[in-house]
Amino acid sequence: MDKQILLEGIDLLEFFGVNNSKIELVKRLFPKIKITARGHALFVQGEPKEINTFEKKFALILDHYYQYNMLTEETIHEILDAGVSSIEENGSSEPDIIVFGNSGKPVRARTPNQRRLVEANSQNDLIFAIGPAGTGKTYTAIALAVRALKNKEIKKIILSRPAVEAGENLGFLPGDLKEKIDPYLQPLYDALQDMIPPKKLEEFLKDGVIQIAPLAFMRGRTLSNAYVILDEAQNTTVNQLKMFLTRMGLNAKFIITGDVTQIDLPRKSHSGLIQALRILKGIKNISTIYFDKKDIVRHRLVRDIVEAYDKYDDQKIEIKTDSTGKNAK
Repeated sequence: MDKQILLEGIDLLEFFGVNNSKIELVKRLFPKIKITARGHALFVQGEPKEINTFEKKFALILDHYYQYNMLTEETIHEILDAGVSSIEENGSSEPDIIVFGNSGKPVRARTPNQRRLVEANSQNDLIFAIGPAGTGKTYTAIALAVRALKNKEIKKIILSRPAVEAGENLGFLPGDLKEKIDPYLQPLYDALQDMIPPKKLEEFLKDGVIQIAPLAFMRGRTLSNAYVILDEAQNTTVNQLKMFLTRMGLNAKFIITGDVTQIDLPRKSHSGLIQALRILKGIKNISTIYFDKKDIVRHRLVRDIVEAYDKYDDQKIEIKTDSTGKNAK
């Protein structure tokens, strides 16, 4: 009996090992069948009973790799001997772990408000995550989306940003539309690259399982069976955000992130995010998580920079108030 097993979206070096050490181990553990690796496929020859046993065991190895993005010789032994690895028994039970990134690195909720976002995710279909730069709003949201995709809770991830220039003019950038837009979407790519192996991410993007697009591309769509994240929502107009919110279809979860202190809209435009927070307040199954300086997980100087700007803004408000003669101290 001959059997072909496709290995879709894997890193061959990580999965097969240096000098094919891991697949050679698998071969030694199944001496009654012939296993040949050719690119992203395994060819198996042997008796039907032996091949059926191998398929079931090998499926567990593949499941482990897709879940944790890593595979060790020790894990192969554990899975083939007991049907489960020590990581599955112990590692995934840690409550703060959202998903396992590349090389098995756990992506955790690291601050109290990141944990609140994770908790809100299990109870609400629409979540607003509001706070300053560096607090992990978007990164945590993307980790939740990747987890939902891995667990087959949804069929696709859709990530979006409004293409609003922060003091720059999009029309004068070189290249075609995609080349002009990609820099605005790069932070979303960066987060995904931490959590999904390159080959698998490339496959997801090609097949449309993961879609990254400017907000304008959402018009006219109904987003069902999807995890949808709108980043930098403070730069949406009132009509844009209303349009986005009304895209929600069946079995969809929306997370909207933004920093209301960094609005890059033209002066006469009102932020759709600020208005939406007022209008939708109190509606069931809509949650708002406010992040603050304590949640900043970038370089320690980022927190100091945010605090310095906050103090400067407060002083400007006080000076302006005093100059009008109203509420002067």
